[in-house]
Amino acid sequence: MKSKLVAETSGQRIFVVVLDPGEEAFASLTVFAGQKGLTGASLTAIGAFERATVGWFDFGSKSYRKIPVDAQCEVLSAIGDVAVDDSGKPSLHLHAVLGLSDGSTRGGHLLEGIVQPTLEITVTEAPVHLRRTKRPELGIALIDLDA
Repeated sequence: MKSKLVAETSGQRIFVVVLDPGEEAFASLTVFAGQKGLTGASLTAIGAFERATVGWFDFGSKSYRKIPVDAQCEVLSAIGDVAVDDSGKPSLHLHAVLGLSDGSTRGGHLLEGIVQPTLEITVTEAPVHLRRTKRPELGIALIDLDA
């Protein structure tokens, strides 16, 4: 993973992060957020994976149904955010649309993506702290603007 701070103004930083082949995207971005002390940020990304898993949240079971993509795929769009979870650690929430070789797509909550050959991410820090709080009635943690 390589990163560069490309702008800093009024408490807001903008980074460009480039992941290398073989890196796992979700884990790498979580580590990056921790290293930079991000407590609120948005991110966008493009690139490709050699394989990935996205998820569809099933409210009935309060869990993600895993959708494996066991082939090279283009990251057509990935958007998400970073907030701090109940334990004080960075919490990444990222959705992705993946393009397959036949032009079809798979999409959902990014659970795992093995980079091949690159993933290019722009991370824009918010000048405020965001807290992600577990919502037991939903089974997931969401940004809590009152926290």
